[in-house]
Amino acid sequence: MNNKLWNECARFHGHKCPGLAIGFKACELAIEKLNIRFSNDEEIVCVVENDACGVDAVQYITGCTFGKGNLLFKDRGKQAFSFFNRDNDDSIRLVFKGIEYDGNKEGKQNFILNTPATKLFEIKKPEFNVPQRAKIFKSIVCESCGELAAESRIRIQDGKKVCLDCYEHYDRGGNINF
Repeated sequence: MNNKLWNECARFHGHKCPGLAIGFKACELAIEKLNIRFSNDEEIVCVVENDACGVDAVQYITGCTFGKGNLLFKDRGKQAFSFFNRDNDDSIRLVFKGIEYDGNKEGKQNFILNTPATKLFEIKKPEFNVPQRAKIFKSIVCESCGELAAESRIRIQDGKKVCLDCYEHYDRGGNINF
């Protein structure tokens, strides 16, 4: 394990914790399996399925960020990380298996950090293709609140262009799956 990188990652995140260790180990495994380096632009893409501490490790270690558009959040509540290497079209999905550990947080964190990543994660292929490159959309003024929103997030309601916050969702189906 690269202790210097772990400490830098923890400084970026704000503290050391088991969640950060999970993301750290996921990055370690992705780097090994995909032969990737820090992404200065969108060469590497990561789709995370949680918004927990481990995502900060992904940002710090791989250079995948929301701002560059190469870090995407797919809200599934899973400790799962899909990495894509645009340079060679290789990809990997890492799903944390969970661990049996009854000790304190620091002990759990150290257990994760000292366990081989291949024992912590199921290694799979993502079931989706590499996401498109980031696109800059035209900004549209919401005719309800007056705030600018990306054109792709505007809806038409009662003949007005409205943002998602002002849009009143209508769903007759309720829990029925059509």
